[in-house]
Amino acid sequence: MYKYFFTIILVLALINNINAQSNDSLNIRKFYNEALSNGKAYNWLEYLSNTIGARLSGSLQAEQGVAFVKKELGQLKFDRVFLQDVMVPQWVRGEKENAFYKPNTVGALLPVTICALGNSIATGQGGLYAPLVEIKNFDELEIKGRKEIEGKIVFYNHPMDPTFYNTFRAYAEAVNYRWAGASRASYYGAKGVVVRSMTLSIDDYPHTGSMGYADTVPKIPACAISTKGANELSDAMKKYPQLQFFFKQSCEMKDSVLSHNVVGEIKGSEHPEEIIIVGGHLDSWDTGKGASDDGAGVVQSMEVLNLFKALNIKPKRTIRCVAFMNEENGGKGGERYAQLAKQNGEKTIAAIETDAGGFSPRGFTFKGDSMQIEKIFAWKKLFEQYGLHVWQQGYGGADIDHLSDQGTMLIGLSPDSQRYFDLHHAATDTFDKVNKRELELGAASMAALVYMISEYGLK
Repeated sequence: MYKYFFTIILVLALINNINAQSNDSLNIRKFYNEALSNGKAYNWLEYLSNTIGARLSGSLQAEQGVAFVKKELGQLKFDRVFLQDVMVPQWVRGEKENAFYKPNTVGALLPVTICALGNSIATGQGGLYAPLVEIKNFDELEIKGRKEIEGKIVFYNHPMDPTFYNTFRAYAEAVNYRWAGASRASYYGAKGVVVRSMTLSIDDYPHTGSMGYADTVPKIPACAISTKGANELSDAMKKYPQLQFFFKQSCEMKDSVLSHNVVGEIKGSEHPEEIIIVGGHLDSWDTGKGASDDGAGVVQSMEVLNLFKALNIKPKRTIRCVAFMNEENGGKGGERYAQLAKQNGEKTIAAIETDAGGFSPRGFTFKGDSMQIEKIFAWKKLFEQYGLHVWQQGYGGADIDHLSDQGTMLIGLSPDSQRYFDLHHAATDTFDKVNKRELELGAASMAALVYMISEYGLK
């Protein structure tokens, strides 16, 4: 008799599991259907990109972005919509930069396209004119040393490696020349640096991005040169080793100013104390319109909550969308969010960041303990029919990384990466480069994963 009893129990458990999977699959389909048929993300992004435009931290446009997101979230009548105060750096580009090189003493002045790197100092009103020295990597910089570097402008001509299929890997390998190149060159007496843009495209659009200064060496001005300009300059230096370079930029760092993270929340019906967040960063560089980086991530995060509301699916756990401020040149928004979460004793069980463009979603990256990852990976089959076949351990995102010491599972949406760095931090980052359907698929993918975490938790 006991044998039959346990058999019945196992059969009932199997039936319940099949029913649960069927219900999950049905609800996941609903998220995709709603996003692709009635989604709001694309229209929100059009306003952010075309009406407000670039949203550099501390700018009027950044505050217009805050007001817009707060208003739209408020109109959706979530359980809570609120702002978090955050002090952000205010770096101002100033007048348009210009640069040229002079091959030899009797040669013409040949212009190239540059832009100041974020947080750089200015060259001074008269600009900076000095001999140029081309450097391929930091090892070469050290070999040349002060003897060949002092009094010159260092030209870091280190391209992103095209052989990496994942372009974020290529970016990670090259970006330190942008971030640390000025201080490394200053150590050997350089007067300024010119850095090859972080992109695999060969075009005439320079890509800006944040750079840092070490406290132990003098600050020197730093700019990015377009990849087309970098190739031209490198070719010219082979013919004219004594080539002189000029650039002028009037950027400056002003006092920090008050800005805000924007947060929208739907309270959990069974475990409201357990919080799942999904977010992107509202600020952008001023060279483009901040559509792919990261207006797309902001509106996708807003859409996640909107999909729950539109479908009348009540999450068991609290879900929040967060539009973080100042990811690009300081990270103060993510830092502040984590600080307040800890201060308020909040339990953030999972955080999803979308900051890789609005391209077709390919999967997710996960950073958490092995039991959490094992549980989440068991759901993968539910997502494969939507093209989400890449599930791997990895990086979550710059804003949510501040939650890593609070026991939070960190998750990054992974769209197709091939075109992202054509646009990243450049004037080409505009609304017309975003495909409506791809944007909506990314929002639906995150909503579906949030749903599964909300239903089953991560324990």
